[in-house]
Amino acid sequence: MQPEPKQQQINVQLDEKVAEGIYSNLALIAHGPAEFFLDFARMVPGTAKASVHARIIMTPAHMKFLLNALKENIERFEKQFGEIKLHGGPSQGPTGGFGFRSDNPNDK
Repeated sequence: MQPEPKQQQINVQLDEKVAEGIYSNLALIAHGPAEFFLDFARMVPGTAKASVHARIIMTPAHMKFLLNALKENIERFEKQFGEIKLHGGPSQGPTGGFGFRSDNPNDK
């Protein structure tokens, strides 16, 4: 039996400007054969225009790791604070809710 590989500890640095964060109420997700594109934007009520403030590009494997990490953290959050209520009803499902959509035509 082989010994389990040791987990490598990563030293993550967070500079002051990045630590402030960017508010986003609109996320656009697109993909090509080799990567996913996540555009985080801000939309102001009463306007038909949104500005992208950050773009993250990830490999499909890293996107799936992110998806699993998000699911796990939402479960932890809801155990601690209660269920997160979504507004808008079932017609705005996981890919069609306000502010979060997929550009994949197969998701429509």
